[in-house]
Amino acid sequence: MRRRTAPSRIPVLPLGLALALLLLLSLVGGVGLGAAGVGRGEVLRFLWAGLTGGTVHAPDAASYTIVWEIRLPRVLLGAVVGAGLAAVGVAVQAMVRNALADPFVLGISSGAAVGANAVILLGAFAGLGVWALSASAFASALAAMALVYAVARSPHGLTPLRLVLTGTALAYGFEAVTTVMVFGAARGEAARSAMMWLLGSLGGATRAHLPLAAVTVAAGWAWLYGRAGALDALAMGDETASALGVRPARLRRELFLVTAAVTGTVVAVSGAIGFVGLMVPHVVRMVVGADHRRVLTVAPLAGAVLLVWADVLSRLLFAPAELPVGVITAVVGVPAFLLLMRRGGGYAFGGR
Repeated sequence: MRRRTAPSRIPVLPLGLALALLLLLSLVGGVGLGAAGVGRGEVLRFLWAGLTGGTVHAPDAASYTIVWEIRLPRVLLGAVVGAGLAAVGVAVQAMVRNALADPFVLGISSGAAVGANAVILLGAFAGLGVWALSASAFASALAAMALVYAVARSPHGLTPLRLVLTGTALAYGFEAVTTVMVFGAARGEAARSAMMWLLGSLGGATRAHLPLAAVTVAAGWAWLYGRAGALDALAMGDETASALGVRPARLRRELFLVTAAVTGTVVAVSGAIGFVGLMVPHVVRMVVGADHRRVLTVAPLAGAVLLVWADVLSRLLFAPAELPVGVITAVVGVPAFLLLMRRGGGYAFGGR
């Protein structure tokens, strides 16, 4: 019988540097592209003026506002959200030992949708102003996290099977609540806004959304990177992890809390953008190997680039109207994922 050879690995350092450069170019390109096109030279000039406090002449005021106040926060938030979803995807797949799991398998995004739609459709928490949507989505995501944890916990800790089954079952319940709210609300712009949020959109991005999302994603990534060795052990099974000095139940509980916090934060500012957390970690493992330190170095950069360009496509395809960015990630990602799966020969989690 013919022996299957292991897929070749690309060195992490040059790949990471290339992706970092590509991300920088993507941010500049994403700022210039849209229904109102802005030239590359003008984009760089406006960005420099914004960073240094330079003067912008009156004829350029409208373009400057588009670049500095509208598009720059949007592309930066897209990069942060993409990086966060990719990093959390790595964690969830290690936690449940399944390369086809994603951040939404825990039901957190569906729980966040309940809070977000309570604001969009029912006008709840109107006193919070512009923070009402994000605050409500994040609070309901935390409530969903607590419920999933309470139901999935057993005397033996959080096992992968119980987490997946509990998260999936409660996600259906949260989606049912959201559906009832959509059908019970008056038709019109509110229902359309709810649908955009459910499929993911960066259209409401503001500068105020960036700090909390960026700090949460960075802190979550740093914690995961510091636990990369423990994630490698967990991916080999609970018995092996225990033999290597890792406490699987405790680590899985910590992973659950970190992934819930990061997922709840990014979903609160961008809606339920799917597929990034599923595809990116799996594809990155096919390229750099299963070592979690290598995967966590590359996956956030790849996720950031992917979401920045998905958002650009969502703005351009039916301009001046916008598609939900989650539609783009699915349409672009599904064929690419299936092609890579076939070329990778059914590459499985853990590199085996």
